[in-house]
Amino acid sequence: MIEITNVHKRFGSEEVLKGISMRIAEGEVVCLIGPSGSGKSTILRCINGLETYDSGQIRILGEVVDAQKSSINKLRRKIGMVFQRFNLFPHRTVLENVMEGPVQVNKIAKAEAMARASALLEQVGLKEKLRNYPAQLSGGQQQRVAIARSLAMDPRAILFDEPTSALDPERVGEVLQVMRSLANKGMTMVVVTHEMQFAKEVADRVCFLYDGKILEEGPPSQVLGNPREERTREFLKRVLHTSEQ
Repeated sequence: MIEITNVHKRFGSEEVLKGISMRIAEGEVVCLIGPSGSGKSTILRCINGLETYDSGQIRILGEVVDAQKSSINKLRRKIGMVFQRFNLFPHRTVLENVMEGPVQVNKIAKAEAMARASALLEQVGLKEKLRNYPAQLSGGQQQRVAIARSLAMDPRAILFDEPTSALDPERVGEVLQVMRSLANKGMTMVVVTHEMQFAKEVADRVCFLYDGKILEEGPPSQVLGNPREERTREFLKRVLHTSEQ
């Protein structure tokens, strides 16, 4: 479904992606792990056309991702994105936030969009919060609204950029549970995360990024349980030590 071939990306004089290549099959869950600044979020933004890339190629369902072309908006509808920050419209209710894309972008009738939004909010455990505003919700609830909003566009895949990093620890589990449910239903997902237990349980494949390159990739049992690379071992030791504190 997603094919990334030798992608390079610079911000000024700094090269942040140094030849990233990976293929993500339909229904696959791929977790990207690695230290800050290794290029994880940048590659997600390149996949979704939020950033241009300097060389190489990204294809989604066979179509080249080119952020400069008007066709990027059509392609983005197929690939949802959930950010660290929830980016909800503060002046709209939870229901209105989820309805916005289908009505404004996909031109779906309001009644149909409302029914679909209500069903999705029930799916993420927020049936009682339809009329609330984002400021009345916890961070975990807002992130679940953001996931429902992404699902409302009926995407073929969803990109998650550290979706739990801005949450209080007690709210992390409720968001990860929704993501587990999506994975079990066959949603194609690319997840930047520091939640190693989630990656271990849910991912089909884990990619360890370091200094703009994929240094190691494989099934979670190998990358997380018996990493080949010293850098991977150092990173996991540091992350697991921090999570235990």
